[in-house]
Amino acid sequence: MDTVFDFAGYAIYAVMFFIALWGAFCIVMVVSRVRQKQFTSEEQQSAFLEAIEEPLSKGDYDAANELCDGDRRATCQLSQMAIANRKLGYNRVKQLLVDRFQRDVLQDLEYRLSWVYTVIKAAPMIGLLGTVLGMMKAFAKLAVGGASVDVSKLALDIQFALITTALGLAIAIPLVLGTAYINVQIKKMEDLVGYGLNQFLEIFKEANIRFPNK
Repeated sequence: MDTVFDFAGYAIYAVMFFIALWGAFCIVMVVSRVRQKQFTSEEQQSAFLEAIEEPLSKGDYDAANELCDGDRRATCQLSQMAIANRKLGYNRVKQLLVDRFQRDVLQDLEYRLSWVYTVIKAAPMIGLLGTVLGMMKAFAKLAVGGASVDVSKLALDIQFALITTALGLAIAIPLVLGTAYINVQIKKMEDLVGYGLNQFLEIFKEANIRFPNK
């Protein structure tokens, strides 16, 4: 019976180690994705919009497209998409950009964060399972050994029970703080991209009216 409990204990440690790594990896990926999709400042975004306004005001869509080409930031990618689909008309292009931002950026981040939330919920539960197994092992020794049970071994079983609970909380708490930080960053990114997109659409609308056949 001790062998079964020992194996279960090692398995719980291994599972907690891997889910901690997975949670940390997902946090890093989401932070990286948010930073990849936004300008570092509103001033930098305004500089891009000023740069793209010049060719658009002349109907030079190719030059405007070159300014966006290869840039992975959301405002640039959405601007490039608007230019590529300009013949659909302003209203349809606007709806296309909003849908694409929601689907390709925000929903992608939400999907990645869902894994972090899963780890946050799972880690304490796995820790609690370890606690239950540790206490079961301790009580099993008491039932078999009675008064002659080795107190030091009993203490080790109880220690294991407490360690797994502590590990579960130690994994979940930093991830809770991490997701709170990420949600703030996502909101900032959404506001910045939304502001930039509105500015671009005003520029695009004027160009689309002046040069409808280009």
